Amino acid sequence: MKRVNRRVWGVSLIVIAAFGCGSGADLTPDRPGYQPKVVEGDAGKSAPPSGGGPIQLTNVSYDPTRELWKDLNQAFIPKFEKDTGNALTIEQSHGGSASQARAIIDGLQADVATLSIWTDTDALRKQGLLREKWEDALPNRSLPYTSTVVFVVRTPNPKGIKDWSDLVKDGVKVITPNPQTSGNGRLSLLAAWGSVVLNGGTEEQAVEFITKMYKNAPNLDTGARGATITFAQKGLGDVHITMESEAHFEVSESKGKLQLVYPSLSIIHEPHVAIVDKVVDQKGTRAAAEAYLKFLYTPEGQEIIAKHFYRPTDPAVLAKVADKFPEIKLFPLSDIVPNWDAAQAKFFADGGVFDSIYTSRK
Repeated sequence: MKRVNRRVWGVSLIVIAAFGCGSGADLTPDRPGYQPKVVEGDAGKSAPPSGGGPIQLTNVSYDPTRELWKDLNQAFIPKFEKDTGNALTIEQSHGGSASQARAIIDGLQADVATLSIWTDTDALRKQGLLREKWEDALPNRSLPYTSTVVFVVRTPNPKGIKDWSDLVKDGVKVITPNPQTSGNGRLSLLAAWGSVVLNGGTEEQAVEFITKMYKNAPNLDTGARGATITFAQKGLGDVHITMESEAHFEVSESKGKLQLVYPSLSIIHEPHVAIVDKVVDQKGTRAAAEAYLKFLYTPEGQEIIAKHFYRPTDPAVLAKVADKFPEIKLFPLSDIVPNWDAAQAKFFADGGVFDSIYTSRK
């Protein structure tokens, strides 16, 4: 397949949080000259006891979660240090979800993987990095929050974009990331597909629809934040298909130049979190990694999640912040394909739907 637009915009960010602040080196795998970081350790080594030496965790996440994890880390670190007596630092790596999964497989020593798409995380299991049935390790199938796909348009929405059907009109330029590297990109394609087949259309009509949609896409960034920069800062395109949380970030930074549009239906985004078992057992950081991810399910963690417009999975917290999330018909992946493995094979593998329509789009 023709590889498109490999240039990366704004995907490098590292946050080291220690007592709520810090600095660090770039772990982002898309950076030129990147080499996977290898952390030495003895297999089976236990976590440092309370009051022991400093602990360092690495959280490898997907593109638009920078601000979310910065706040979560700043809340968790002092709590952990108070409870255990151990100093803690947390390094963040962000990029396209599929690229991040590949970096972990290639040697980036992630204690936790907080990726966008189930197949990206499960790819780590297939490589022996995660235990079998890893989803059962944490509550709610290891889902501390969910999200969905929405639109951002330029104020006052001069192209009149209200729903998916408007994205294939003549003269409408669409900004969306590459589905082969970005979880946002994959979810956007699946949401567009569902907008056809779940409204009575055939798969042939769905192929025709997404072919037109990608013909309207002038370029495909490798990750969600890169697409945000292309749309919001570079001023390209009429509509940006993006995650709900990223849309709020984008609009809030625009000082009134952009606005959010909710389509009539969209897909449920389920970004699972996981402890990378092989790494934490080598480093002796399992206890700290488990405490870190369990913090996401506490009321404090869930409220931080909601603050950043991710949908908390605690019903009580979600009820408190319901006004932040307008009513929208959300459908699960299983409404259009049996599971993520089937979605990967059908839509995103070499020779799949995206490959065939994007290669021939011109």
